Amino acid sequence: MHSLPLFVILAGQPVLLLGTGEAAQAKRRLIERAGGIPVTEEDARAAQARIAFVALDAPEQAAARLKAAGKLVNVVDRPDLCDFTTPAIVDRDPVLIAVSTGGAASSLAAALRQRLETLLPARLGALATALQAARAALRARWTDAGDRRRALGLALAPGGALDPLGPDPDVTAWLAASDEAAPSRRLVIRPTSADPDDLTLGQARALGLADRVVHPPETPPALLARVRADATRLLHHAGMPIPQAPGLTVVIEMAVI
Repeated sequence: MHSLPLFVILAGQPVLLLGTGEAAQAKRRLIERAGGIPVTEEDARAAQARIAFVALDAPEQAAARLKAAGKLVNVVDRPDLCDFTTPAIVDRDPVLIAVSTGGAASSLAAALRQRLETLLPARLGALATALQAARAALRARWTDAGDRRRALGLALAPGGALDPLGPDPDVTAWLAASDEAAPSRRLVIRPTSADPDDLTLGQARALGLADRVVHPPETPPALLARVRADATRLLHHAGMPIPQAPGLTVVIEMAVI
């Protein structure tokens, strides 16, 4: 991963914007959509700005000056000068989906965004808001964070009660009818190659839901990248016992690769 995706809260915050023309106006619209306040260097609020956008024909000196002042800088069409890049955005407020190529091919990011726009229903935002409103009820039903995560994972999975792409997911009805979280279990997956794109849908979903992943030393990093960042990873050598633990344990076997 060449950069760390972050969502910066800009509501009511000044954001430096240098330049004129359509490129600068596009950045202005982006800032204002996020609730930020575009300001120039002459504005009294400029010193408070944490990030800056530069849309100039010769941006090198301005970018260097702003970086020296401690700003994170984005320079239009100059990824080599950027501290951060702006992704293509699918907006289903409060759900935001960002697609980035790190400045390598913005047209590809835009094309992917268009595909996602056709796939993702407008009601995603309402589902997110309903889940937020149900936090207290979720904690009361599943006091253990792992149980709560597994219950939500099952409900939000394809075909689940809250499938984001399914027909009218209803959080209140799901909570009223929901059983306890799935019992602890162990699942063995045997990838057919080192390419994560060759994982079956079930295998990819298991890696994304696993509480811990037990894997041999030769497991390709590309496969482990599909595991949740906060999941426990346990290195396993042949002959070693596999520990029993609550939740979902996924065991990767690499013999076929």
